[in-house]
Amino acid sequence: MNKNFVGHKAAPSLLALALLSILSQASAQDATPPPSSENAKKLDTVIVTGTRADNRTESSSLTPIDVVSAQTLKETGTTELTTALARIIPSLTFPRPAAADTADSQRPAQLRGLSPDQVLVLVDGKRWHPGAILLTNGVLGRGSQAVDLNTIPIGAIDHIEVLRDGASAQYGSDAIAGVINIVLKKGAKGGEVDVTGGQYSAGDGRQWQGSANFGIPLSDDKGWLRFTLQDGNQDYTNRSEPNRTRPWEGTTQRYGDPAVKDHNLFLNSQFDLAPNVQLYAFGHYSERNTTSPAFFRNLASSNSVPSIYPNGYLPLEHADSTDRSLVVGIRGKTESGWRWDVSGNYGGNRVSYATENSVNRAFLHDFGYSPTEFHDGILKASQQSFDVDIAKEFSTSWLPNPVTLAFGAEYLRQTYQIDAGDLTSWYTGKSGVSGGAQGFGGYQLTDAGSYSRHDVAEYISLESNLTDRFSASASLRHEDYNDFGSTTSGALAGRFDFTDRFALRGSASTGFRAPSLAQQHYSYTSSLYYGAGNSLHLPAGIYNTGIVPVNSQVGTLLGAQPLEPEKSHNYTLGAVWNPLDPLNLSVDIYQITIDNRITLSSNLATTSPTVRAYLAANGVTNLNYSGIAYFTNAVNTRTRGVDLVTSYLSDFGDAGSLQSTLSYNYNKNKVTDVKANPAILNQLGVNLKRVDRRDQYGLLADTTPRSKLILNEVYNLGHWSFDGTATRYGSFVSYNSTTAALDQTFGAKWIFDFAVNYNLDRWTFTLGGDNIFNTYPDRVIPANDNNGTLPYSVFSPFGFNGAYVYGKVAYRW
Repeated sequence: MNKNFVGHKAAPSLLALALLSILSQASAQDATPPPSSENAKKLDTVIVTGTRADNRTESSSLTPIDVVSAQTLKETGTTELTTALARIIPSLTFPRPAAADTADSQRPAQLRGLSPDQVLVLVDGKRWHPGAILLTNGVLGRGSQAVDLNTIPIGAIDHIEVLRDGASAQYGSDAIAGVINIVLKKGAKGGEVDVTGGQYSAGDGRQWQGSANFGIPLSDDKGWLRFTLQDGNQDYTNRSEPNRTRPWEGTTQRYGDPAVKDHNLFLNSQFDLAPNVQLYAFGHYSERNTTSPAFFRNLASSNSVPSIYPNGYLPLEHADSTDRSLVVGIRGKTESGWRWDVSGNYGGNRVSYATENSVNRAFLHDFGYSPTEFHDGILKASQQSFDVDIAKEFSTSWLPNPVTLAFGAEYLRQTYQIDAGDLTSWYTGKSGVSGGAQGFGGYQLTDAGSYSRHDVAEYISLESNLTDRFSASASLRHEDYNDFGSTTSGALAGRFDFTDRFALRGSASTGFRAPSLAQQHYSYTSSLYYGAGNSLHLPAGIYNTGIVPVNSQVGTLLGAQPLEPEKSHNYTLGAVWNPLDPLNLSVDIYQITIDNRITLSSNLATTSPTVRAYLAANGVTNLNYSGIAYFTNAVNTRTRGVDLVTSYLSDFGDAGSLQSTLSYNYNKNKVTDVKANPAILNQLGVNLKRVDRRDQYGLLADTTPRSKLILNEVYNLGHWSFDGTATRYGSFVSYNSTTAALDQTFGAKWIFDFAVNYNLDRWTFTLGGDNIFNTYPDRVIPANDNNGTLPYSVFSPFGFNGAYVYGKVAYRW
């Protein structure tokens, strides 16, 4: 029997059973008094994302939005913010890449299976900066430069609002898939200190983290400072197995999570300058040191160096990331009701690369020695913005409710920089042996550069409850970038409440994502000397291969063009139903079409005599190339799906209470068009595959599971709390770049998490387990597992580390 068919049929059945379970609880309690008001309080939370009105709540939102409390984040048991969100929101996934250089040092989040840089991240409504790393390996999110959410400590967060709708008309670039707005804790009162630690059942991956959050009043309670400190350490995990061709060596490869040390300081503050006028500031400083393995070089490898490493060697790649931000602003409200906010925002990320336990064979050959540790270069990214936001509620004689008018402007400046590594990290020489540091060759002098751009934006929006049952909003935003031009985005949203318990809502919007500076200017080169009489019949010389900027001479000659912004159309239609006070249901269907999506092309071979003659005739005489890749507006895509969220709170009186939540997402991505080959490549007889099979059918489509279901139950009884979560990840497909014979479908899996909490006065003691049944993804077929050293897929949505057990102690005041 086809296992995939069974998994496909099982998902709706299990979903129906879960729904019936919740509805049966509702029916059984229809005649009982209303339960605890906690669920109602959550739905009555005033939201600030996707709206400029000052009284819009989650339950009355015109667009689909999830509000995730700090308590819910902590109940996931994880110390990583992105992991916590992925365990709560089914449309959000958090891939865990491995064996992909340092891609695992800034792991990105995906919303609705789209690129990580197609979701906008805000902190207290202010645009957060992206990381400096550009994902160029064959991982989910390939080609993106995304925000590193894990630089924000969970202890600093009051709640998170996740808008599952396009929002470029409100916020500008990147908000194609949605918006994640992190709302910080405020005020001087209260605090918490906690310590958590655990490890995997395999005996590795030991983790610990300490966190403290507390406030300090200022000047007779005219203001406050709130601090969050976080310090953590994570050992590496390893699920590699012995190389089948060399079993006597044992396990020599490392394959799993990296080793990580992180330190984080977050500050939030406010001071009353005058009645209804506040000075505010928040910011952070964090450091993360990540160590990831490259591939083991055994003695049979052409890159072995027995004189230095007589038993082979495993290069280790270090990414030392420094992240900082500061937002300072003044906001207030006039006597006539005008709300205003003026702020400045800086954020930056710096990643320094190094390699140890390595060697440069070419340097060793030419000079008789080689370092074993190398500085490989530095990536830097930053942004600065200045924002003015103004809003007011107007009453009119012809509408029963006020109209919110909001408008504002933003100046945004972004920078990107590549600094070269030490000479020894990329030295090639003319010996013909491989040069550069083994594992990760450094950035060369030709890769180095510094780039900047700016953008000026203006927006306006209107929102009102036009009648007691019909609400609507309209937004318009214009952007003008100095590098690619201007664009305008618009949005309409509406909601009709048929009764106090049932409503329909819908939205339509256009959006865009500006090509990042990294996508336009990133360069990474590796070089090799080909001597006379080489197998490729090339003239003797050093030949380069790698990623070239789109405006480089060789890239332009071979079809690279200035990148255009991605353009999107987003449509949603949903229903909200509250049949009983403790039961809430919402369902939203959506479609997102994106034109001119930016991808990293496949490698373009440039070794043919025709290509070499063409390049030389056009002035490329100082460098030889054996292959290049560049970023290009290569494809159009379409995303369709449905989100379902239900919650029910059962109050059993003295027997406790049970909070039940069921969330489900079905999401299908498809490449609808691949752009034609550049004319010059056809003339040269070169077949550039702008998007190969792995990207077209996999990374942009089916390598993210189409479905995800989360069922969470929290039972509270006296001092005790029991938290259980069952998550079903749908099947996914890993595609080979060249042949369908090596494609593989990985079956759907259930993951179960469970935790027990005991509350004693101000103390909470927790013992929990993630993936308690030690579930692993299907094994990779032998043809793809690198002789057994990479037995599991890097695309597994829940990783491949197995069961994790942890304990936690927290003290609150």
